[in-house]
Amino acid sequence: QVQLVESGGGLVQAGESLRLSCAASGSIFSINSMGWYRQAPGKQRELVAGITSGRTNYEDSVKGRFTISRDNAKNTVCLQMNSLKPEDTAVYYCTARITDLVGVTYRYWGQGTQVTVSS
Repeated sequence: QVQLVESGGGLVQAGESLRLSCAASGSIFSINSMGWYRQAPGKQRELVAGITSGRTNYEDSVKGRFTISRDNAKNTVCLQMNSLKPEDTAVYYCTARITDLVGVTYRYWGQGTQVTVSS
């Protein structure tokens, strides 16, 4: 069994920073990709940032403000969020495409962490 556990959400004012962390644990053989999605009330879940084999991609509205990083040795992924805006308010979900010890590859999701940015 594989788990993703997120931490680091909270309430901040516009212009401030937050750092989200996500740790994968369990029966992991390899992690193919990791990333962060977010879902605001009444909106669809959207990709915020992803990282695969060192390559990163970002949703246009967060480019230059957010940075995704990964520690392969610790099976963790972080999202540094700077210059936060009220429109960044959402539940943020960690996701990872993981191959387990019996060779099954599946996309796993964390439980979500709330990020609220006040104006």
